[in-house]
Amino acid sequence: MQSDTRLVRLLHILIHMHLRGGVTTSATIALMLHTNPVLVRRTMAALRESGYVNSTGGRGGGWVLACDLNDLTVRDVYEAIGHTAPFVIGPSDDNPECPVEAAVNCHINEALDLTESTLLRLLGEKRVIEIAYDVTSSKSGKRFK
Repeated sequence: MQSDTRLVRLLHILIHMHLRGGVTTSATIALMLHTNPVLVRRTMAALRESGYVNSTGGRGGGWVLACDLNDLTVRDVYEAIGHTAPFVIGPSDDNPECPVEAAVNCHINEALDLTESTLLRLLGEKRVIEIAYDVTSSKSGKRFK
């Protein structure tokens, strides 16, 4: 099963943009993510619609940060993507009349609800600028080039 990497990719892009003065092109992002510019534009649309970036057209056009990463949390980016569920585990509907399936679904749903609320709380506590700081600080062991 393939993972949904949009959150990680968008965080990656936002931090690169910040570290490079707040602007970049779809072609540059595509090279960085080993993908194509069309996919970049589709993915970046979620950030544009949420007001975190603006797009510029024409020759030399691309993407411009429209927010301060100090004010942006990982949860903000997560919510901009429009995830329906953060986990692939889910209840079954093979036999809705079965009391065993109903009991299992109830317990799985309770665990998923608790886990999702914990995840969202943690994502809401992490500012994107903190991740950018990790890139530039000596504690990460590497410095941004």
